[in-house]
Amino acid sequence: MRALELVRANEGAVVDVGSGGGAPGIPLAAALPDREVVLLEAERRKCDFLEHWAPANARVVWGRAEEQPTDWAGVATAKALAGPPVAAEWCLPLVRPGGAVVLWVGQRVDREAVARVASRVGGGRPEDREGLLVIPKLEATPPGFPRRAGVARKRPLR
Repeated sequence: MRALELVRANEGAVVDVGSGGGAPGIPLAAALPDREVVLLEAERRKCDFLEHWAPANARVVWGRAEEQPTDWAGVATAKALAGPPVAAEWCLPLVRPGGAVVLWVGQRVDREAVARVASRVGGGRPEDREGLLVIPKLEATPPGFPRRAGVARKRPLR
């Protein structure tokens, strides 16, 4: 798995935002049996699936990223969650300073747009790692973030 070493490099809990069918959260939990992995999913029926297949060190949470506590995870991952700027806005508040967000991205990702969003939510400059975008969390989540559920997609940060 491409992201395994990136996730392993950051201590603390792992949160897979928008876990859906379980990738990458379930494989990461299987590869890192000593780490807590949170599979965060907003759709109940997908949570039912995840609960059936989740390893012992994985916990399924039914909810939205915007409704979760801030600054607690060591690393957040997201694959096919939303466009990279929106995914960064949803994931960065979950990660504590010193941690990172790992996003699966395509070749046409607008790194500057992601960098602008990251800077507003306590993150640093994104680094491209062969189809993965790694965003370090530098500061605590600022007041006003996360924004209410759905706002990031409706009114993306610029």
